[in-house]
Amino acid sequence: MKARAGARSKKSHANGNGRYMELRLHVAGQSPKSLAALANLKKFCAEHLDGQYELQVIDLVKTPQLAQSDQILAIPTLVRKLPVPIRKIIGDLSDSSRVLVGLDLRDKEGAE
Repeated sequence: MKARAGARSKKSHANGNGRYMELRLHVAGQSPKSLAALANLKKFCAEHLDGQYELQVIDLVKTPQLAQSDQILAIPTLVRKLPVPIRKIIGDLSDSSRVLVGLDLRDKEGAE
């Protein structure tokens, strides 16, 4: 896996709902937990963020120096850069209620 941009939506800032997110997923190559985290995150984003996000996947096996900028201590780690404050979720992202809380999307949980 190399660092790459995932989904990006130009309409996300213009629609005024305040849900646009800048996300970084720090992984360790093709490890089972890293692959699970990426798959779970893509599914979560499709269900809850409606294309209103930018996702960057950072493979720390290939670029370990990038762990320092986000203060990564464990992998996989999801970092929400925007909106502020920065939030981090460690693990394979399989617990969707934990991801909702971690990304501060709790209010959508009751509507589903």
